[in-house]
Amino acid sequence: MELKLEKLKEFEGRKGPLLFIIMDGVGIGKRDESDAVFLAKTPTLDKLMNMPLYTTLKAHGKAVGLPTDDDMGNSEVGHNAIGAGRIFEQGAKLVNASIESGAIFKSDIWNKIVTQSKNGGTVHFIGLLSDGNVHSHINQLFALINQCSTENVKKVRVHILADGRDVGEKTVLNYITPLEELLAKINSEKSFDYRIASGGGRMITTMDRYEADWSIVERGWKAHVLGEGRKFKSATEAINSFYSEDEKITDQYLNSFVIVDENDLPVGTIEDGDAVIFFNFRGDRAIEISKAFEQTDFDKFDRKRFPKVVYAGMMQYDGDTQIPKNFLVSPPAIERTMSEYLCNSNVTSFAISETQKFGHVTYFWNGNRSGYINESLEKYIEVPSDKIEFDKAPKMKAYEVTEEAIKLLRSGKYKFGRINFANGDMVGHSGIVKAAIEAVETVDECLAKILPLIDELDGIALITADHGNADEMFTIKNGVKSVKTSHSLNPVPFIIYDPNYSGEYKMADLKTRGLTNIAGTLLNLLGFKNVEDYDPSLIEFL
Repeated sequence: MELKLEKLKEFEGRKGPLLFIIMDGVGIGKRDESDAVFLAKTPTLDKLMNMPLYTTLKAHGKAVGLPTDDDMGNSEVGHNAIGAGRIFEQGAKLVNASIESGAIFKSDIWNKIVTQSKNGGTVHFIGLLSDGNVHSHINQLFALINQCSTENVKKVRVHILADGRDVGEKTVLNYITPLEELLAKINSEKSFDYRIASGGGRMITTMDRYEADWSIVERGWKAHVLGEGRKFKSATEAINSFYSEDEKITDQYLNSFVIVDENDLPVGTIEDGDAVIFFNFRGDRAIEISKAFEQTDFDKFDRKRFPKVVYAGMMQYDGDTQIPKNFLVSPPAIERTMSEYLCNSNVTSFAISETQKFGHVTYFWNGNRSGYINESLEKYIEVPSDKIEFDKAPKMKAYEVTEEAIKLLRSGKYKFGRINFANGDMVGHSGIVKAAIEAVETVDECLAKILPLIDELDGIALITADHGNADEMFTIKNGVKSVKTSHSLNPVPFIIYDPNYSGEYKMADLKTRGLTNIAGTLLNLLGFKNVEDYDPSLIEFL
């Protein structure tokens, strides 16, 4: 199929560029004390949300390919949905379906893993222990462990990463307890050897992304593979010790730890002949640890030992670079993205974000595809993120992203650009309202710097978010206030800022509006017809 766009007869776009702005994690909340977006001073955003070309979009659940509408959206599926223009079944849904059908256990790689155990190897599971359903789900881990038991795998070790981000900030014991109970039940019934071996908080141990801080991965390697770290007799003991030593500590920032036996020796180091499954289904925080297990020429830190293991991901996290080589469930095949159509129509474009969201405006936007689609037409700019807890610096790199965008817009080389302000999401995850307010105010200040340039260049800006977060910083249930560090289920704003608007189009009367409707809208504003099988545009021409 030739990916060619057809010009609109009734609208040829504006003289200047079209800029797409993603205010990551800025949703429409209850407009109360829990809503940092509401509490923030946002004169620019307030004005935009009172203009005629404004609506809200659904950014979670089935609207972005997740199993149910109880599932929060996230930046990965959100950018997939925006860039693809239609809904694709996403990670959690694909894994659940594969487990339910049993297909996951009929694959060649699963058989290799079981064979390793039959030859005396240990099967290791590493991943995020929660039911947040953003990176992983505890039920999927339990299904894998139970299948190991069914197939008489005698020795299993679990290396747990505490969440505290997509679930409550101090809830890891809610997941450790049933895991310990399951392992104990299997051991009792079958005289097997199933244990938790190591762990740590997700922002400290193993789950770095976009190569922002390889020391996070190194700490995970030391704990999971080498058995180096603070020693405890059980995971429950480790968590309770960390909590007692620092009342303010939250799960995502727990230090790495190692479980040891009565002789003070690690119970679950990873050795030659073992099998390792990284059970997260989402890719961004799984790629680096996968490289450490697979690459012979790895140079990011001293691994000390490089055990010869069968390594597999729950999914393949990067299809272009084939990381990892082995995986249990195939990721969604997202083809014919908006960027492919634009490149085939010779439309120049740029993408800018700081490190924390750089992969979202490139890899995920392009349908889980690394690199440029056409480097002669595209320019990607990554602004390095600070290696600091984001509530300590809520402005993050928003000003620098803004400056880069202004440079490229002024250059006159690009007809379309997309930028992501990470503040609302990354600072929202801290659960600290004051910091989140500053984060949102920073984004508003950046909008105020960009929009006058859109006026000057006779362009258009389209402003939205990929999901909510800073709009719901805590919840109150039965009079008890609980800090909320996960994404919200709230809708997100959608604004068209068109200084030369003279009534050529209006917001379309659609039954439902979601992130997948954005691609067609962007194409229309660039002067093209929507792609035939993309979801409808959010505008209609008069």
